[in-house]
Amino acid sequence: MQFNDSQAIYLQIAEFIEGKILRKEWQADERIPSVRDLAISLEVNPNTVMRAYDYLQQQSVVYNQRGIGYFVSNEGLDLVLQVRRAQFLKKDLPEFFKNIELMGFTIEEIINLYKQHSQDIKIA
Repeated sequence: MQFNDSQAIYLQIAEFIEGKILRKEWQADERIPSVRDLAISLEVNPNTVMRAYDYLQQQSVVYNQRGIGYFVSNEGLDLVLQVRRAQFLKKDLPEFFKNIELMGFTIEEIINLYKQHSQDIKIA
């Protein structure tokens, strides 16, 4: 995983985990990798992964079963989707609208492009 300097690493790891949940690679009540295992695979300090898990637990996206590990909560997918949609509507969509206006796209062109691209998108 490539980290950027514009955001804390633990938040980038939390987004990585949220992405796994959104793509349904990690399901509700499914055990997720241990702090140590995820730290090794991402090549980060276990404390950083622990901070990401704590953050997601505070958001009720994951929960901890003492001595067993962390699991995706039943409402984890819905919570992540709700937050991501709000972020998209607040940040990305206005920028998108600004760019299509600046470049002179018509709504029909955008709809046709969307239809073409939506057929290419494969979400497991």
